[in-house]
Amino acid sequence: MTVTKTLEEKVLNVKVEGRLDTATAPALEEELAEVMDEAEELVFDLEGLEYMSSAGLRILLATQKKMAQKGGMKVVNVNDVIKEIFDITGFSDILTIE
Repeated sequence: MTVTKTLEEKVLNVKVEGRLDTATAPALEEELAEVMDEAEELVFDLEGLEYMSSAGLRILLATQKKMAQKGGMKVVNVNDVIKEIFDITGFSDILTIE
């Protein structure tokens, strides 16, 4: 998994590529913890994400709860594979997906 972060004017953009699963989820949590306090809004770009397990879903849910107290969170560039995971799990109704 590759994580690219940019913080611009209190908007944290996080691009996640590869596989987000039990093995890689802790690394994403660490990456987010380093900069999340500085951000008022968060944008997850999942265009290059090939797979997401329940561990990845847990991170998205926990992050969304934290960001809801600030400016919010959205998920962009969701490919068909990840969209299907969101639809099956009900995350399509929970997350702001653009």
